[in-house]
Amino acid sequence: SAAFVALLVEIMTTPANSNESYCTFTLALDVTAGGLPSEEEIAKDLESNDTQVKKMALKAAIMAMLGGEAMPRILMQVIRFCINSSDKQLKKLCMLYWEVVPKYQEPTSDQLLNAAAGGPPVQRKMLPEMLLVCNALMNDLNHPNEYVRGSMLRFLCKVKDEEILGPLMPSIKACLQHRHPYVRKNAALAIFHAHKLHGEALIPDGPDLVEAFLQAETDVAARRNGFLMLLNQNEDLAIQFLANNMDDVGKYGDGFALLVLELTRRVCRRDPTQKSRFVRVLFQMLSSDSAAVSYEAAWTLVSLSSSPTAVRAAALTYTNLLNSQNDNNVQLIVLERLESLKKKHSKILQELLMDILRALSSPNPDICKKVLDVSMDIVTSRNVAEVVTTLKREVVKTTQDNDPTMENKGVVYRNMLIRAIHACAVKFPHVAESVVHTLMDFLSGDGGMQVVIFVRAIVEQYPELRPALIAKLLSTMDDVTASSVMCVCLWILGEYCETPDSITEAFETITEQLGAPPFVVNKEDKEAKEKAMASLASGPKMVTKNVVLADGTYATQTVYSETKTPELDSTPHLRKMIVGGDVFLGSLLASCLTKLCLRAGDLPEFDTVALKKMTADTILIMCGVVKMAEVTVSAQRSSLADCSERITLCCRALLDPKAKELLKPHLLEDGKKTFAQFLKTLKDKEISESKSKEVQVPTTQADDLIHFRQLRSMAVQGGDVDLDDGSDLARATGYTDANSMLSNQLNHVYQLSGFADPVYAEAFVTVHDYDIVLEILVINRTPNTLANLTVELSTMGDMKIVERPQAHTIGPLDQMTIRASIKVSSTETGHIFGTIVYEDTSTMEKGYINLNDIHMDIMDYIRPATCTDEMFRSMWAEFEWENKVAITTSITDLMEFLNHIVDSTNMRCLTPHDSQDRGSFLAANLYARSVFGEDALVNVSVEKKDDGKLAGYIRIRSKTQGIALSLGDRITSVQRGLPETK
Repeated sequence: SAAFVALLVEIMTTPANSNESYCTFTLALDVTAGGLPSEEEIAKDLESNDTQVKKMALKAAIMAMLGGEAMPRILMQVIRFCINSSDKQLKKLCMLYWEVVPKYQEPTSDQLLNAAAGGPPVQRKMLPEMLLVCNALMNDLNHPNEYVRGSMLRFLCKVKDEEILGPLMPSIKACLQHRHPYVRKNAALAIFHAHKLHGEALIPDGPDLVEAFLQAETDVAARRNGFLMLLNQNEDLAIQFLANNMDDVGKYGDGFALLVLELTRRVCRRDPTQKSRFVRVLFQMLSSDSAAVSYEAAWTLVSLSSSPTAVRAAALTYTNLLNSQNDNNVQLIVLERLESLKKKHSKILQELLMDILRALSSPNPDICKKVLDVSMDIVTSRNVAEVVTTLKREVVKTTQDNDPTMENKGVVYRNMLIRAIHACAVKFPHVAESVVHTLMDFLSGDGGMQVVIFVRAIVEQYPELRPALIAKLLSTMDDVTASSVMCVCLWILGEYCETPDSITEAFETITEQLGAPPFVVNKEDKEAKEKAMASLASGPKMVTKNVVLADGTYATQTVYSETKTPELDSTPHLRKMIVGGDVFLGSLLASCLTKLCLRAGDLPEFDTVALKKMTADTILIMCGVVKMAEVTVSAQRSSLADCSERITLCCRALLDPKAKELLKPHLLEDGKKTFAQFLKTLKDKEISESKSKEVQVPTTQADDLIHFRQLRSMAVQGGDVDLDDGSDLARATGYTDANSMLSNQLNHVYQLSGFADPVYAEAFVTVHDYDIVLEILVINRTPNTLANLTVELSTMGDMKIVERPQAHTIGPLDQMTIRASIKVSSTETGHIFGTIVYEDTSTMEKGYINLNDIHMDIMDYIRPATCTDEMFRSMWAEFEWENKVAITTSITDLMEFLNHIVDSTNMRCLTPHDSQDRGSFLAANLYARSVFGEDALVNVSVEKKDDGKLAGYIRIRSKTQGIALSLGDRITSVQRGLPETK
């Protein structure tokens, strides 16, 4: 870039004029509107008596000189007509002009030739006019107005020329004693700048001068600038001043304290034995009123010392900042620091765990999630009771309507709390009983699914809690309103009711809430209900009529007639769901009742008459469910065949003794075994993830020898073994990393024109999230010069060209690289196409070359992400765009096909699978998020047919149409088979 080139020029050579140095200011664009005036016009405007005209002329001169114009006449005009002006804005413009104007005479050609031939180097000679400028600068330094003095001192911090700064040094030193602090603080910066550039030549006593200045200074900003000079130019004096004023550091302001912390880090890293000199001031700054100072002090203390006292003090400071600051960014930064402390000093953070959990009062769910992530890893048996009590109190708060902090967090926060409580219960079994009863009160709320999943795991893992949990579940079952939660409740009752009393109570509760079949709404009842709802929606009616009063006069009477409010529907929720056409819930209900009947038959103490009645009622209920599934038109109509087959199997298990003998072990035992194996898999996964998060041992130690091939001895070149040959060969052939940077770059190179075209072009595409950079290599394959060669680009999709390529002239058989920038606004497959236009200078004919399209792959924007099952279901129901892709593949293994889809789409599989399981059906949910924050949901449902081929569908849902279509095209193109391996 231009800034980088300018920086290199400044480092490598001394700039001949100020135009080659960096630019430190900007000017309004209204100066260049309509073009810049000529040098004569600017010189004439500078002679004007109108100050506004002078300002516009001086701005135009500055812009022209920044553009490369010399304008030598303007210097004397500015000296004559602007330098003594009292206008503040014009003085500021003059300072900007002094910054860009050439201050030295240009060397002659003879001097340059002599220097190139080995003669003496060219000596820079200042322009004579600059003596007048120096005199004007000195006048401003001695000006009675403190603003003029301070502005001039700030300007001198940008001047690098020793010849200009030298005569001004006495005046700069005198400004250190000025009565106004604005002048003194800028004078300290000017002395710092001059000493840094020309210390021994201009101001050798600068540090001593500033030290004396600090002893008498009372202004906060001026003291800070003076200490900044000592910090960078003479550390010993800075340390001495700090030691003498250790008790007053807290009074010197935040800026001074931050400089002290920088001095501490710099000195202690260079010489660790100096830590004891700064410990006192560090502990003093931990209690500073400024959040920035206390945060930096805590970070500095931890970086310099790992003693328990220092870490405990720093952690306490972080915790106080976490609870005292309202800014979300500050809280997230502090939590990151606490998480880094947790890796090495978890025992110290355990002491502050309850203070950290106080940050759960934040209304931001991201902060609450980070707090729980930090806290859950440091929960111990000593503090788990307090932690669980706090979490239960927060869960109860989520149901309070008058709590303003719960408006933005809502269900997501409640689910996070339930997961945290679940983790505590799994890790510490003795707290499970105290939390599960509290959480079961929330089965009817929005987070009911998360609660019932937690209850299901607790029931399986702690058999001693089953009777109490099943009794609580039966008492709260009437409040469950979500179909998915009701399904899990029925599964729990069918699997874990094992005593006669629990079986009888569960069966009676279910049949009481379900009612008697049939489960089909009568036509008359449905019409009456619809009519009542329509009349209620229409609102009150107004009737106006004329009436005769008792005295014989007429009057107008208006009557409002309101429809009678229908009585509240007292039908249990379970019956509502079944009557409403929930086929899947009906099949689960049949399975639950069948398990209860089969398990009751295995208990010798169970009454035989009651068992027969239970069986007969179960058969009637299952017949009613099948009838409901046949006549009800609902979204689950496609599940009718599966429901009928499942219920038929349950009926045979109850009526046919042979079928009962075969099916009973599968119905009563396999469900528990599979669920127990699922919990074990989840636990093993958490253990493996925790191990992967542990600090990895470095593969190369810090004191290992480094081999430099260029510095190896001649003996190695003569035939001895070279230790680097093996690694270099592997690195060169690419065996160490199959996805090397070079191969990735080659995958993004697109050929735009043919080899036989007059101009060959190819593009290297670099994707930086929202930006696409095209580097187009253009090669002139003709023996003629091509003028005005332009690459005209156009886009299709949500892409916009922000930097169009400029016209260029290419010589015969020459080449150049042309850049173009494109802005992307959404995750959608886009196309870039264009044309090369040029003029042949020999024939003066225009040529056109149509370029090949560049197809932008959606995989450049997709990133794997993770979410909970509840979030996936809610987004699946919310997103309106769906793309359904039929599976057509040559792959015959289910897991191999799933892994191929996951790798090819750059998504993450949310459904855990056992690689050893060899079934004939597989279903999985995949999730990813684009760099623009768009969510992509994929459901894979694949079945292995009898002939060994795979069949099924892949459904993609998203909030926008582009990502659904693009991801569907990607899956269609990659699903046919595995890529060939070379």
